[in-house]
Amino acid sequence: MTHSLDHLPSAKEVGRYDPATLDSNFSDLHPPLTPRQAMIESQRCLYCYDAPCVEACPSEIDIPRFIRQISESNINGAAETILEANILGGSCARVCPTEILCERSCVRNHDAECQPVLIGLLQRHATDNMQFESHPFKRAATTGRHIAVVGAGPAGLSCAHRLAMLGHQVTIFEAEQKPGGLNEYGIARYKMTDDFARKEVEFLLEIGGIDIQYGQRLGDNLTLDTLHQQYDSVFLGLGLGASRALGLTGEDAPGLMPAVDYIKTLRQADDLGTLAVAKRCIVIGAGNTAIDMATQMTRLGASEVTLVYRRGVEAMSATDHEQEIAKANGVRMITWAQPDEIVLDDQGRVAGMRFAKTCDQAGRLTTTGETFEVAADAIFKAIGQGFDGESLSDAIANELVREGERIHVDDMFRTSLPNVYAGGDCVKPGQDLTVQAVQHGKLAAHAIHQALTAKQEAA
Repeated sequence: MTHSLDHLPSAKEVGRYDPATLDSNFSDLHPPLTPRQAMIESQRCLYCYDAPCVEACPSEIDIPRFIRQISESNINGAAETILEANILGGSCARVCPTEILCERSCVRNHDAECQPVLIGLLQRHATDNMQFESHPFKRAATTGRHIAVVGAGPAGLSCAHRLAMLGHQVTIFEAEQKPGGLNEYGIARYKMTDDFARKEVEFLLEIGGIDIQYGQRLGDNLTLDTLHQQYDSVFLGLGLGASRALGLTGEDAPGLMPAVDYIKTLRQADDLGTLAVAKRCIVIGAGNTAIDMATQMTRLGASEVTLVYRRGVEAMSATDHEQEIAKANGVRMITWAQPDEIVLDDQGRVAGMRFAKTCDQAGRLTTTGETFEVAADAIFKAIGQGFDGESLSDAIANELVREGERIHVDDMFRTSLPNVYAGGDCVKPGQDLTVQAVQHGKLAAHAIHQALTAKQEAA
């Protein structure tokens, strides 16, 4: 962890929870279905033709088909149906906001039951209980082509797997020492338990033809120019690595840090009792990262956690389901307030924050002139992440056309540079969702394959 929280006590020293309770607090948020529960739930599905749930799924999984396969006790078949469309279907079953996607579109919402089929839990049941003797997908005949993929997150892994299926050799360049991206480093610990992210990547790599090189950071010891020259194509699956600043004096004070940095440390901790915990903390933001941060701090033993957002609840990007998780864990939510000043103690450490009350005037956010303070030992920023411009600082990378700070791509995920593709969080279209990144990677792989095949046929 960064030194900004070194002055705070550990979870063990705070002493609200013993080790067993801490472990329980970070166990599965939604326990898996039993085989009997899965069978009963699968039989609630109407197996719709032209199903609205499929239309709502960013990765286009044939949901009625895999649910019918579960109802027929064909777990491997159900898993293969899922993984054929979404090779990270296991993690997506855990973190995908199904309540606003496939389950919201379920026709069961509109009948006498008014309760959607539990698609996410059924997807997890299939992918958790599959038992293949070997990897379910086979590589095509080798093409002799070698593609570079930058980033071993959901977009890069999905792209690499599909390219390997199509017969290409793939090298993934990953800045961290582990693959998985947000699944490994950025998801609440209680959403992805039992080292699942690592196991899922190991399964994905069983297809063969994929090599991962770690500690390779674009803009540091790796350049797009080099990759562009040495490989037949390049796919950029870059995440958003730069936490946005509040723009206030004292932002580098001990006790203030990006929420993603703390979550990353929490995800990798072997002993939760060693983590620094603020007895009173503030989380600034309105997305799922803010919710994850606030909820996890209460589960570690913080006695007072306040989440503050500058607009109203209806504008929060975190789903209603996520908000309810935070409330159920004792998180206090304050809306219509924005950071105004970081309050420091005599030693220059965080002691709280002053907020300015806000309101909406004709669609424009403005302050009312009123302020209030919240005392805190730590402040966590969860106000979004930006694209790290340093990663694309070499000469050729500067030629990439941008949309705002993100990379512009066409409908085939081609960038403005020949043979360079991009997908996931670093491009403009779509939402910052794991399932969306997986789809981008898959579609980009097909576009790369199509372009290379056409070039080979024309030669």
